[in-house]
Amino acid sequence: MISRWSDAVITEAREYREFPGLFKTLYFGGGTPSLLSEETLEKIVMKLREIFDLENLAEVTIELNPEDINKAKLRNFKELGFNRISLGVQSFRDEELELLGRRHDSEGSRRAFEMIREAGFKNVSIDLIHSLPGQSLSSWEYSLKTAAGFRPEHISCYQLTIKGGTRFGKLFSSGKLKETAEDIQREIFVRTSDFLCGNGYQHYEVSNFSMGEGCESKHNSLYWEHIPYLGLGPSAHSFDGAARWWNAGSVAGYCEELEDSRLPVADSELLTGDELALEALFLGLRTRKGISLDILKRYDGWEDASARLSALSLVKIIDGRMIPTLEGFLMADRLPLLLID
Repeated sequence: MISRWSDAVITEAREYREFPGLFKTLYFGGGTPSLLSEETLEKIVMKLREIFDLENLAEVTIELNPEDINKAKLRNFKELGFNRISLGVQSFRDEELELLGRRHDSEGSRRAFEMIREAGFKNVSIDLIHSLPGQSLSSWEYSLKTAAGFRPEHISCYQLTIKGGTRFGKLFSSGKLKETAEDIQREIFVRTSDFLCGNGYQHYEVSNFSMGEGCESKHNSLYWEHIPYLGLGPSAHSFDGAARWWNAGSVAGYCEELEDSRLPVADSELLTGDELALEALFLGLRTRKGISLDILKRYDGWEDASARLSALSLVKIIDGRMIPTLEGFLMADRLPLLLID
């Protein structure tokens, strides 16, 4: 399917050559792009550069799995203009990697990171997953401290989400798997923030830490700030400032639509001003930049609600913005509801 898929991505890109605005970032992810051959990746990158104005990109990222990395591939990434690597480590405990069904082991992750540095990449992110079934606090701290010891510019610490239809989801439904207790999840979250902030990182979004503002994920920040973005490929989402649409999830279905000269859009939605404001509220309260109080002023009773959340130490009001505290980050998904209910 790789050849059909790559041709389909290029065909889809041509359909959006008039997409509004200038692109600031390019991100190859949402799957396993490191599985692609050098020839396939080069073909896609060069075609994208022909179709769009990509001359002044601030950030060009590729997601890599540790087991797919070698020196030749890294040289190729450099030549193609990639300047940021997102490394899917997930854990430095081999038993946890086995539980997650990963193909690499902890030693493979160490070797991969060293090769990335030797290749000259100076902007590297490490992804970790916590709150795994049966994971102890000490086991999580081992992975966290090991990752921080490499001094990557960015670390993402995602809590495991159990979704229906997945292997974990089926085990959970049958009672063979238990979610990590809420009090342990809380302790993991707080200790993670305390440790990384004490070691030179900024907790700039609920799950993300950077070594200074210049190392924040510029690509993800565009989502949080409602900047238009274009997604290409199966299941990809796009946003033009008012409308959002997303593609069919099946690789075969995605290819078939484009081969039959149809866009592979599965569904779309046109967002009203109120809906955009609500999204800005939800997204902004997940980041250390917070939200402008101007967004809140459209909601009745916002001043009393803000004072109440401030008294509970969930937010701070600084220079006309509402900024979530660490306690606020802990309940980021519920925080906006406490403001506008």
